[in-house]
Amino acid sequence: MIAPNGSDNPAQKPLLLLHLEDSAADQRLAQITLRKAGIICNISCTDNLQDFIKLLQLQRFDLVLADYHLLGFTALDAWERARTLAQCPPFVLLSGAIGETAAVDAIRQGIADYLLKDDMARLPHVLLRALEVHEARLAKDQAMQELERSERQLAELTEHLQQSIEQERAAISREIHDDIGGSLTSVKFDLSWIDRNATAPEVQEHARAALEMLQHALGASQRIMMNLRPPVLDQGLVAAVQWLAENFERRTGIVVRMDAPSHIEVPSEIQVVAYRTAQEALTNVSKYAHATAVHIDMSNAEGHLTLEVRDNGRGMGAEQRRKPKAFGLRGLAERARTVGGWLDVSSQVGKGTSIIVSIPLP
Repeated sequence: MIAPNGSDNPAQKPLLLLHLEDSAADQRLAQITLRKAGIICNISCTDNLQDFIKLLQLQRFDLVLADYHLLGFTALDAWERARTLAQCPPFVLLSGAIGETAAVDAIRQGIADYLLKDDMARLPHVLLRALEVHEARLAKDQAMQELERSERQLAELTEHLQQSIEQERAAISREIHDDIGGSLTSVKFDLSWIDRNATAPEVQEHARAALEMLQHALGASQRIMMNLRPPVLDQGLVAAVQWLAENFERRTGIVVRMDAPSHIEVPSEIQVVAYRTAQEALTNVSKYAHATAVHIDMSNAEGHLTLEVRDNGRGMGAEQRRKPKAFGLRGLAERARTVGGWLDVSSQVGKGTSIIVSIPLP
C-alpha cells in the first residue's frame, strides 16, 4: 500500500492517478489490478487531451497512466503538453499496441516506463517503480537546488569577507601611514637633531644606534603598508603589478618580464582581485618554484581582463596541488568567483607553472 506526496498514513491518503484511456473496459481492468495488489487509488479518467491538461492544472496527481494511441492524438502529445507544467507527475504508458522502437523513443523523451496491456499483472510493480524513481529524482533535484543555494550564499559570504578584509587592510595601512609612520618620522627628526648637536660622544653613539633601529622600523612599516594595501594601486592596475614585479625581481634575483598595455581601466574590486592574484603567484614562485624567470602577461581584450603569471620552475603534480600549501590557490579561485571570473592553474613537473585569472569587464 502506498500513499502519495509523502503521506505518513497511507491508509488515509490514497494514490491519485490520472488515466488517459478511451476504453472503459481497460480503465476498469487497471483499477481491479491495482486494488488486488492492495494499492488504494483514486483514479480520474479521460480520453480528451484538453480535459487531460485541465485536470493536471486543477489537481496534483501522483502518476499518469496513458494509452499510447487515442482519438486524434498520442500519449507523447499529452506528455509534451504536460511536461511544461510546474509539477508534472511521472508518465507510464499502458498500451495494447506499441512497438519496441516507439517505447524506447518514449523513454528517451522522459516517459517513466511502459507496459503492454497483455501483461497487466505487472502494473502494480511498474507503477511503484515509476513512483520510486520519480521521488528519487525529485529528492535529487531538491538536493541540487539546496546545493546551488548554498554555493550562492557561500559566494556572497566570500565576497563580503573579501571586501571586509580589503577595507580593513586599507584602514590599517592608513593608520600605519598617518599615525605610526608620522610619529616615527618625527622621532627620526628629533634623533637627528640630537646627533648633530650633542657634544658627548656617548650621546651621539646612542642617537645613531637609535636612528639605525628607527630606520629599520620605518622600512618595516612601509613593507607592511605595501602588503596591506599598496598606495601604488591608486595609480592603476598596470602600474601596481609593474611595481610588484620590479620589487619581486629586486628581492629574489629572479628575472621578470611583463607584457601589458600602458593602462587598463577596471573597477576597484576587479583591480584588487587581479593584484592579489599576481601577488600570491609571485609569492609561490619565490617559495616553491625554484625558477629563474617569470613572465607576466596582462590584457583586456574581448571584454575580459586576463592576467597570467608563468614561471620556468620545477612545476607541480596533481598531488602537490592538494597539499595545504595550495590553499592559497584555492583562495584565489574563490576570490575570482566573487567578481564573476575564474582561475586556471596548469603545471607539469619540470616544466613550470602557469596561473591565469580571467574576469569579465563591465
